Amino acid sequence: MPHDLLALLAHPDDEAFFLAGTAAGLAAAGRPAGLVCCTRGQQGALGDPPLATRETVGAVREGELRAACAAVGIAVLAVLDYEDKRLAEADPAAVRAAFVRVLRAERPRVVATFDPNGVTAHPDHIAVSRFALDAVTAAADARWSPELGPAHQVRRVVWTAPPLPWEEWRPERLRALAGVDYVVDTRAHAAAKEAALAAHRTQQGSIRPLWYDAAARSGAGRGAFATECFRHAWGEPPPGGGPADDLFSGLDN
Repeated sequence: MPHDLLALLAHPDDEAFFLAGTAAGLAAAGRPAGLVCCTRGQQGALGDPPLATRETVGAVREGELRAACAAVGIAVLAVLDYEDKRLAEADPAAVRAAFVRVLRAERPRVVATFDPNGVTAHPDHIAVSRFALDAVTAAADARWSPELGPAHQVRRVVWTAPPLPWEEWRPERLRALAGVDYVVDTRAHAAAKEAALAAHRTQQGSIRPLWYDAAARSGAGRGAFATECFRHAWGEPPPGGGPADDLFSGLDN
Protein backbone atom coordinates (compact mmCIF):
# COMPACT_ATOMS: atom_id res chain seq x y z
CA MET A 1 0.00 0.00 0.00
CA PRO A 2 1.29 3.54 -0.67
CA HIS A 3 2.73 5.41 2.29
CA ASP A 4 1.98 9.04 3.11
CA LEU A 5 5.49 9.72 4.47
CA LEU A 6 8.76 8.49 3.01
CA ALA A 7 12.06 9.29 4.75
CA LEU A 8 15.28 9.41 2.74
CA LEU A 9 18.17 9.12 5.21
CA ALA A 10 21.80 8.08 5.42
CA HIS A 11 22.47 5.75 8.39
CA PRO A 12 20.81 3.33 10.77
CA ASP A 13 19.69 5.43 13.79
CA ASP A 14 18.97 8.58 11.71
CA GLU A 15 15.31 7.58 11.71
CA ALA A 16 15.25 7.20 15.50
CA PHE A 17 16.83 10.63 16.05
CA PHE A 18 14.73 12.43 13.45
CA LEU A 19 11.19 11.07 13.15
CA ALA A 20 10.58 7.91 15.17
CA GLY A 21 7.76 9.50 17.18
CA THR A 22 6.08 10.86 14.06
CA ALA A 23 6.38 7.46 12.37
CA ALA A 24 4.87 5.73 15.41
CA GLY A 25 1.93 8.15 15.38
CA LEU A 26 1.30 7.50 11.70
CA ALA A 27 1.45 3.74 12.23
CA ALA A 28 -1.04 4.00 15.09
CA ALA A 29 -3.37 5.88 12.74
CA GLY A 30 -3.05 3.20 10.06
CA ARG A 31 -0.77 5.30 7.87
CA PRO A 32 2.68 3.69 8.30
CA ALA A 33 5.75 5.47 6.98
CA GLY A 34 8.47 4.16 4.68
CA LEU A 35 12.24 4.61 4.85
CA VAL A 36 15.18 4.45 2.48
CA CYS A 37 18.50 4.15 4.34
CA CYS A 38 21.49 4.66 2.06
CA THR A 39 24.20 2.90 4.10
CA ARG A 40 24.53 0.28 6.80
CA GLY A 41 26.61 2.59 8.99
CA GLN A 42 29.73 0.50 8.43
CA GLN A 43 32.03 3.11 10.02
CA GLY A 44 29.95 3.55 13.15
CA ALA A 45 30.71 2.53 16.72
CA LEU A 46 31.01 -1.17 17.55
CA GLY A 47 29.38 -0.93 20.98
CA ASP A 48 30.82 -0.90 24.48
CA PRO A 49 31.50 -3.71 25.12
CA PRO A 50 31.81 -4.51 21.41
CA LEU A 51 28.76 -6.09 19.80
CA ALA A 52 30.34 -6.30 16.35
CA THR A 53 33.64 -6.22 14.54
CA ARG A 54 34.54 -3.78 11.81
CA GLU A 55 33.78 -6.56 9.34
CA THR A 56 30.34 -7.38 10.79
CA VAL A 57 29.12 -4.00 12.00
CA GLY A 58 27.19 -3.23 8.80
CA ALA A 59 25.12 -6.38 9.12
CA VAL A 60 24.66 -5.85 12.87
CA ARG A 61 23.52 -2.27 12.35
CA GLU A 62 21.08 -3.29 9.63
CA GLY A 63 19.56 -5.70 12.12
CA GLU A 64 19.32 -2.90 14.67
CA LEU A 65 17.65 -0.69 12.07
CA ARG A 66 15.05 -3.33 11.30
CA ALA A 67 14.30 -3.69 15.02
CA ALA A 68 13.97 0.08 15.39
CA CYS A 69 11.61 0.27 12.42
CA ALA A 70 9.49 -2.51 13.91
CA ALA A 71 9.30 -0.58 17.19
CA VAL A 72 7.72 2.45 15.50
CA GLY A 73 5.80 0.69 12.73
CA ILE A 74 7.85 1.79 9.72
CA ALA A 75 6.37 -0.64 7.24
CA VAL A 76 8.65 -0.30 4.20
CA LEU A 77 12.42 -0.31 4.55
CA ALA A 78 14.89 -0.21 1.67
CA VAL A 79 18.58 -0.45 2.64
CA LEU A 80 20.98 0.59 -0.11
CA ASP A 81 24.55 -0.60 -0.50
CA TYR A 82 26.52 2.64 -0.22
CA GLU A 83 29.53 2.98 2.03
CA ASP A 84 29.27 4.94 5.25
CA LYS A 85 31.19 8.26 5.06
CA ARG A 86 31.54 7.88 1.27
CA LEU A 87 27.99 8.60 0.15
CA ALA A 88 29.02 11.92 -1.40
CA GLU A 89 31.15 9.95 -3.85
CA ALA A 90 28.19 7.90 -5.12
CA ASP A 91 27.05 8.11 -8.72
CA PRO A 92 24.19 10.66 -8.70
CA ALA A 93 22.36 8.82 -11.48
CA ALA A 94 22.43 5.56 -9.53
CA VAL A 95 21.16 7.16 -6.32
CA ARG A 96 18.50 9.03 -8.28
CA ALA A 97 17.28 5.78 -9.80
CA ALA A 98 17.17 4.03 -6.41
CA PHE A 99 15.19 6.87 -4.83
CA VAL A 100 12.86 7.34 -7.82
CA ARG A 101 12.02 3.64 -7.83
CA VAL A 102 10.81 3.83 -4.22
CA LEU A 103 9.10 7.20 -4.64
CA ARG A 104 7.08 5.93 -7.59
CA ALA A 105 6.23 2.67 -5.86
CA GLU A 106 5.21 4.20 -2.53
CA ARG A 107 3.80 7.48 -3.91
CA PRO A 108 4.15 9.51 -0.67
CA ARG A 109 2.59 12.91 -0.20
CA VAL A 110 5.48 14.02 2.06
CA VAL A 111 9.20 13.25 1.91
CA ALA A 112 11.45 13.88 4.92
CA THR A 113 15.20 14.24 4.67
CA PHE A 114 18.17 16.20 6.03
CA ASP A 115 18.56 19.94 5.63
CA PRO A 116 21.35 21.07 3.26
CA ASN A 117 23.83 21.31 6.15
CA GLY A 118 23.04 17.80 7.33
CA VAL A 119 22.32 18.87 10.96
CA THR A 120 25.85 17.95 12.04
CA ALA A 121 27.57 18.74 8.72
CA HIS A 122 28.10 15.01 8.22
CA PRO A 123 29.01 14.60 4.53
CA ASP A 124 26.61 11.66 4.15
CA HIS A 125 23.71 13.74 5.52
CA ILE A 126 24.54 16.58 3.16
CA ALA A 127 24.75 14.19 0.22
CA VAL A 128 21.34 12.66 1.04
CA SER A 129 19.76 16.11 1.16
CA ARG A 130 21.09 16.85 -2.32
CA PHE A 131 20.11 13.46 -3.73
CA ALA A 132 16.63 13.61 -2.20
CA LEU A 133 15.45 16.81 -3.88
CA ASP A 134 16.96 15.67 -7.16
CA ALA A 135 14.96 12.44 -6.94
CA VAL A 136 11.72 14.13 -5.89
CA THR A 137 11.78 16.34 -8.97
CA ALA A 138 12.84 13.47 -11.22
CA ALA A 139 10.08 11.19 -9.91
CA ALA A 140 7.48 13.73 -11.05
CA ASP A 141 8.84 13.88 -14.61
CA ALA A 142 7.73 10.97 -16.80
CA ARG A 143 10.76 11.48 -19.04
CA TRP A 144 13.09 10.33 -16.25
CA SER A 145 13.48 6.54 -16.17
CA PRO A 146 9.97 5.53 -17.29
CA GLU A 147 10.92 1.90 -16.59
CA LEU A 148 10.87 2.76 -12.86
CA GLY A 149 7.13 3.30 -12.81
CA PRO A 150 4.51 6.00 -13.44
CA ALA A 151 5.53 9.54 -12.55
CA HIS A 152 4.61 10.74 -9.05
CA GLN A 153 4.47 14.29 -7.71
CA VAL A 154 5.40 14.61 -4.03
CA ARG A 155 3.36 17.37 -2.44
CA ARG A 156 5.83 18.49 0.23
CA VAL A 157 9.45 17.98 1.31
CA VAL A 158 10.46 18.64 4.92
CA TRP A 159 13.91 18.88 6.47
CA THR A 160 15.33 18.42 9.92
CA ALA A 161 14.68 21.60 11.93
CA PRO A 162 17.45 23.55 13.70
CA PRO A 163 16.50 23.02 17.39
CA LEU A 164 17.98 20.00 19.12
CA PRO A 165 15.31 18.24 21.21
CA TRP A 166 17.57 17.73 24.23
CA GLU A 167 18.15 21.52 24.29
CA GLU A 168 14.69 22.91 23.46
CA TRP A 169 11.55 20.82 23.86
CA ARG A 170 8.79 23.26 24.83
CA PRO A 171 6.23 23.60 22.02
CA GLU A 172 5.46 27.26 22.73
CA ARG A 173 9.14 28.16 22.40
CA LEU A 174 9.73 25.89 19.43
CA ARG A 175 6.91 27.56 17.50
CA ALA A 176 8.64 30.94 17.83
CA LEU A 177 11.95 29.73 16.37
CA ALA A 178 13.02 30.32 12.78
CA GLY A 179 13.16 27.10 10.78
CA VAL A 180 10.41 25.38 12.78
CA ASP A 181 7.45 24.97 10.43
CA TYR A 182 5.89 21.77 11.82
CA VAL A 183 5.72 20.84 15.50
CA VAL A 184 4.40 17.31 15.89
CA ASP A 185 3.15 16.20 19.31
CA THR A 186 4.75 12.81 19.93
CA ARG A 187 4.04 12.44 23.66
CA ALA A 188 1.79 9.43 23.10
CA HIS A 189 4.58 7.69 21.23
CA ALA A 190 7.56 8.60 23.43
CA ALA A 191 7.99 4.99 24.56
CA ALA A 192 8.10 3.79 20.95
CA LYS A 193 10.74 6.39 20.12
CA GLU A 194 12.79 5.34 23.12
CA ALA A 195 12.49 1.72 21.99
CA ALA A 196 13.73 2.67 18.53
CA LEU A 197 16.74 4.47 20.00
CA ALA A 198 17.44 1.53 22.31
CA ALA A 199 17.36 -0.87 19.36
CA HIS A 200 20.56 0.75 18.06
CA ARG A 201 22.61 -1.05 20.70
CA THR A 202 25.99 -0.44 19.09
CA GLN A 203 25.39 3.32 19.05
CA GLN A 204 24.42 3.89 22.67
CA GLY A 205 27.71 5.70 23.24
CA SER A 206 26.37 8.60 21.18
CA ILE A 207 22.66 8.16 21.86
CA ARG A 208 22.57 8.19 25.67
CA PRO A 209 24.81 11.27 26.18
CA LEU A 210 22.37 13.32 24.11
CA TRP A 211 18.88 11.92 24.68
CA TYR A 212 19.37 11.26 28.40
CA ASP A 213 22.42 13.03 29.84
CA ALA A 214 22.14 16.32 27.92
CA ALA A 215 18.34 16.24 28.28
CA ALA A 216 18.70 15.90 32.04
CA ARG A 217 21.13 18.82 32.24
CA SER A 218 18.90 21.12 30.17
CA GLY A 219 15.77 20.28 32.13
CA ALA A 220 14.15 18.56 29.16
CA GLY A 221 14.19 15.08 30.68
CA ARG A 222 11.59 12.95 28.94
CA GLY A 223 10.26 16.11 27.36
CA ALA A 224 12.92 15.54 24.71
CA PHE A 225 10.66 12.77 23.37
CA ALA A 226 7.47 14.88 23.42
CA THR A 227 7.81 16.76 20.13
CA GLU A 228 9.46 16.38 16.73
CA CYS A 229 10.09 19.44 14.59
CA PHE A 230 10.53 19.85 10.87
CA ARG A 231 11.45 22.66 8.52
CA HIS A 232 9.52 23.29 5.31
CA ALA A 233 11.81 22.71 2.34
CA TRP A 234 9.82 22.47 -0.88
CA GLY A 235 6.31 22.14 -2.25
CA GLU A 236 3.05 23.20 -0.66
CA PRO A 237 3.74 25.25 2.51
CA PRO A 238 1.87 24.77 5.76
CA PRO A 239 -1.45 26.65 5.78
CA GLY A 240 -1.41 30.07 7.35
CA GLY A 241 2.37 30.17 7.21
CA GLY A 242 2.74 27.63 10.04
CA PRO A 243 3.93 26.31 12.32
CA ALA A 244 1.55 23.44 11.68
CA ASP A 245 0.98 20.53 14.04
CA ASP A 246 0.84 17.88 11.30
CA LEU A 247 3.15 17.17 8.37
CA PHE A 248 0.06 16.79 6.20
CA SER A 249 -1.68 20.03 7.16
CA GLY A 250 -3.32 21.51 4.05
CA LEU A 251 -2.80 18.34 1.98
CA ASP A 252 -6.21 16.77 2.56
CA ASN A 253 -7.23 16.86 -1.09
